[in-house]
Amino acid sequence: MAWFLVEIRYVQEKYGAVRPAHREFLQKHADAGTVLVAGPLTDETGGVTLYQAEDEAALYEIINQDPYHLEGAVAERTVRGFKPTIGSWVV
Repeated sequence: MAWFLVEIRYVQEKYGAVRPAHREFLQKHADAGTVLVAGPLTDETGGVTLYQAEDEAALYEIINQDPYHLEGAVAERTVRGFKPTIGSWVV
């Protein structure tokens, strides 16, 4: 399994209406262990999520189902591989 840091920038006019469905999507993946942590940036311009997936292709299968993505509320999305090395949850 691999870790990925996904940052999105919102389409300001769209994200508010889609936020409840987006959070439900993230909660489902957090419950399944696919999402470790997620949340909005303090300036409300976007958000960051740490995902675990088999590989980058599997990650895109997941994040392309995010309601923000499906409803056009993502202006920009950045995906970067991440190697956790320090933290209470890192084994």
